[in-house]
Amino acid sequence: MSKKTTILFDFDGVITNTEPQYDIYFNALAEKYNLGIDNFAFKIKGVTMPNIIEKYFSHFSQDVIDQILKETDDFEKQMDFQFVPGADAFIEYVKNNNYKIGLVTSSREFKLKIALEQMGLTNTFDTIVTANRITQGKPDPMCYLLGAKDLQSDPSECVVFEDALSGIQAGTTAGMRVIGLSTTIPADQLNGLVYATIPDFTDIPLVLSYLD
Repeated sequence: MSKKTTILFDFDGVITNTEPQYDIYFNALAEKYNLGIDNFAFKIKGVTMPNIIEKYFSHFSQDVIDQILKETDDFEKQMDFQFVPGADAFIEYVKNNNYKIGLVTSSREFKLKIALEQMGLTNTFDTIVTANRITQGKPDPMCYLLGAKDLQSDPSECVVFEDALSGIQAGTTAGMRVIGLSTTIPADQLNGLVYATIPDFTDIPLVLSYLD
């Protein structure tokens, strides 16, 4: 079994507790544009905005699509970014204990820049993979494989922290160990899909035990 040297974090629902804000926004967006999809926010968790547009809004005119993108940009620029409990302490611990750490997110670069500045995490990660760097979003493994490549790590050395089904699939398909956070999906629905499930990062010794 390969020694785990590298930790790749998803962002929303893993490092920051933004999912309730996204739930309200995207469910309202689906209702506004009459998509007829119950709990739309849940269906698109972990999916890049270009893929959301392509799959759910491509039948609209370009003017409408541009308006949706502007609305989403405006929403993300005013979001409140709070840490998932213990995430800041855990990131500090693994950074100080010789793990390579990366951030792998479906978010776009402009939003992440705002978030990391607000949270005091600018220049914290050894690499960052955003939606701007990939052509295939989660559940495709491209993002996690790119993160591993950036850090010169074999996928077998990597541990992924994820909360969304699309991200869990991406990390698993990439050949990495995936730890699920039950911040978005109940633990009983994650069990069996991931190596282990945690509610947050408050119990650092427990989380570290899953890296062995």
